[in-house]
Amino acid sequence: QVQLVESGGGLVQAGGSLRLSCAASGRTFSWSNMGWFRQAPGKEREFVARFIWSGSSTNYADSVKGRFTTSGASAKNAVYLQMNSLKPEDTAVYYCAAGIKRIGAQYTGDYWGQGTQVTVSS
Repeated sequence: QVQLVESGGGLVQAGGSLRLSCAASGRTFSWSNMGWFRQAPGKEREFVARFIWSGSSTNYADSVKGRFTTSGASAKNAVYLQMNSLKPEDTAVYYCAAGIKRIGAQYTGDYWGQGTQVTVSS
């Protein structure tokens, strides 16, 4: 059974930082990439960041470039999202995903965590 578990969400003031973790277990962590999506109430789920294991390359949404950094630790079967300079607009449920694919302007994931709440206050 494949499982992705996010942690590290919480409440932070604008300008602050949080670090999210995603741990993978089961038959997996053989995926070429893992990454992050988020969804705010009333909005569509949006792509945030992706970490590609081969070469440790990364990809970010324009809205978080320069503020968020994703990384991986293969020995722990985990990926991380370091979020700095947080804004109220970053408030959302953040989901870890594996097997992320980009088809045109769309991103999809093969496996998903249950999400962790990030709330940024003013």
